Amino acid sequence: MKNTYTLRKLFNDVHLWLGIASGLVLFVVCLSGTIYTFHSEIEEWLEPDKYEVKALTRPIPVDALVQEAEQELKGKVVAIEIPQDKGSTYRFSVAAPAGGAEHGGGRPTTYMVDPYTGAVKGTTEGPGTKFFQTMMQLHRWLLIDGGVGKMIVGIATIIFVFLTLTGLVLWFPVKRKNWKQGLKIKTNARWKRINHDLHNTLGFYSFLLLLVMALTGLCWSFDWYREGLSKLMGEEVFKGRREKPLASPAPMAGGATLQVSDYLAKANTILATDGNTRITLPEDDSTAVVVYRTAAGFFAFSAADKVQLSQHTGEPLKVEIFAEKPLNVQIVSLIKPLHLGEVYGTFSKILYFIACLIATSLPVTGTMIWINKLRKKPKKRMAASVRV
Repeated sequence: MKNTYTLRKLFNDVHLWLGIASGLVLFVVCLSGTIYTFHSEIEEWLEPDKYEVKALTRPIPVDALVQEAEQELKGKVVAIEIPQDKGSTYRFSVAAPAGGAEHGGGRPTTYMVDPYTGAVKGTTEGPGTKFFQTMMQLHRWLLIDGGVGKMIVGIATIIFVFLTLTGLVLWFPVKRKNWKQGLKIKTNARWKRINHDLHNTLGFYSFLLLLVMALTGLCWSFDWYREGLSKLMGEEVFKGRREKPLASPAPMAGGATLQVSDYLAKANTILATDGNTRITLPEDDSTAVVVYRTAAGFFAFSAADKVQLSQHTGEPLKVEIFAEKPLNVQIVSLIKPLHLGEVYGTFSKILYFIACLIATSLPVTGTMIWINKLRKKPKKRMAASVRV
């Protein structure tokens, strides 16, 4: 009796051959993504003296810190990050004067500043910076310039979406009563069964996070995907990249000159008082000051509240509270943290690290399953010939 070609076999063949076609690329992309997950934490661990300070009773006023930094670094402070953690350094982004050669030829350089002493402790460049930049480039375009690498990664990611979906279908057993077997790894079995369980069970547990990673990651790979998702969601993906501060009304004659502390004081009356703060300062007298506030902590939600202030009066020009935005706008604005695993702080990064590590193992365990099946076929043929 001939075996019929079932829908399940079709899913199995699609899963198998797509996996073989993309396995090596997916292994490299997932491995580099796993390594990159905790890059900031590792860089801080490598140079703790640069990121940590001894908390004293009261920090130096931020206006005095700005003045000292501009004098010492011979540039203009264009942004300041003030962490909620009292034992962490402030981050000052400093741009060189127009035409200056320092600070990367005018491009802002971020410096760590001790808020209690005013000492500049270094830049964000460290011993692990180049390594993690390489991991990011490997993850995004396989170190292949010219757009080819990005396309290869994008195609492999599309394949990965199909692999996760077909894998979920194949996880469900033929006999419903055996569904519990797919939830555990039989550690006392032979290595072939253990390998199968590692692929099947771990793939099931990480399915949802891997699908989120893939669907959000495609926003960096293809313009057509990003534009299509923007139309579907009714909100432009990566809109913040093009947004510029609002125009700030012209100063009134005899008006007082405001300082950074004035803007922060005003922002504190509008935004939540707890959290990490980032303030971007205008390049001239025609644009607004922008203040962001994000939650801090192990389980912190990464969404930021934002207020734009008139640089001459300090009055709010526009207030954006994340919780008050429509759901579609919230989802689109979280594309990047959803992909990087930063959406719920360290907690979600741990989950993403584990899921990405599992994703790295899936091409390996899947290839082993395929090889084992290839070995079985000659044995079956030999047994059939002996019976004849």
